[in-house]
Amino acid sequence: MINERLVGLLLSKSLTISTAESCTGGLVAKSITDIGGCSEIYMGGVVAYSNDIKIRVLGVSPSTLDAYGAVSEQTAKEMAKGVRTLCKTDIGISTTGIAGPGGGTDEKPVGTVYVGISINEECFAFNLNLDRSMSRDEIRRATVDRILSTLYDKIFQSY
Repeated sequence: MINERLVGLLLSKSLTISTAESCTGGLVAKSITDIGGCSEIYMGGVVAYSNDIKIRVLGVSPSTLDAYGAVSEQTAKEMAKGVRTLCKTDIGISTTGIAGPGGGTDEKPVGTVYVGISINEECFAFNLNLDRSMSRDEIRRATVDRILSTLYDKIFQSY
C-alpha cells in the first residue's frame, strides 16, 4: 500500500513529516501512523477545521482567508508551511476542502479539495476537483490516496 511505501521511503531518506488537516480530519496522519516505525519520521499534526485555529496555530494570514477563503490554494500552502514550521519537519502536508454532503457552492462545489505540500523551501498546492457525487468518505479517502502518492513520487524523484 502507498502509505507503507511512503513511510519506508521517508525512513530511508531520513525525512520528517507533519500534517495540517481540515477536510480529511486526521486521515492523512492516521494513514502514516498506521505503519510501524513511523515515529521516526512523523512528528505531529493539527486538525484545523476553524479559521481561528488556521490563524493562531498554523500562521495562516487573516488577509489570505479574507481574500481567497479557507478552501483555496493560498490557504493550503500557508497551512503546509505553518505545520512544517510548527513541528520543525522537512515536509508539511495540508488539506482544505469541501467533503460534503453540504457546504458546497457554485464556485466551490462539494469535492473541491486543495492540498498543500511544503518541502524545505519549496511549496506548492493543487486542486483535486473530485466528483461531487462521491460520498464524504470517498472524497476524504481519495484525497489521502492522492496526497500519499503525489508525495511519494515527488520524494522518489527529487531526493
